[in-house]
Amino acid sequence: MSDATTPNESPDFDAMTRDIAEVPAVEVIVTVAVNLMSAAAVKLGLTEDGAEHKDLDEARKLVHALAGLMDASATEISSFHAAPLRDGLKSLQLAFREASVVPDEPGQGPGEKYTGPVYG
Repeated sequence: MSDATTPNESPDFDAMTRDIAEVPAVEVIVTVAVNLMSAAAVKLGLTEDGAEHKDLDEARKLVHALAGLMDASATEISSFHAAPLRDGLKSLQLAFREASVVPDEPGQGPGEKYTGPVYG
C-alpha cells in the first residue's frame, strides 16, 4: 500500500503545518528566492526551450519581486546566503536588459529601485 493520498482522501494539514513549523525562516526565504530566480530565468528564455516560454512582462514582475525580497531580507539572512542570491539577481537583471528590444533607462529596470542601476 502506498503513502500517496488518493483522490477521496484529504491531505493531512496538521502534519503539513508541523513540517513547515520545523523549517528555519532563512531556508524558507532562500527557497522562495531560488524559485523566483528559476521562474524568471524561464520567462527570460534562458532555458533549453527558451523562445517557447519567453515573456519579458512576466520576467519583469518576477525579477522585481526577487529584488524586493532580497532588499527586505538582507539583514535577516547571512552573507553566506545573500551573496549568491544577489549575484543571481544581478545576472537576471543583465539578462533582462539584453533581452529587451528597448532597454529601460538605468535605474528603471526590474528591481533596480531596490538594487540601484544595473549596467550591461
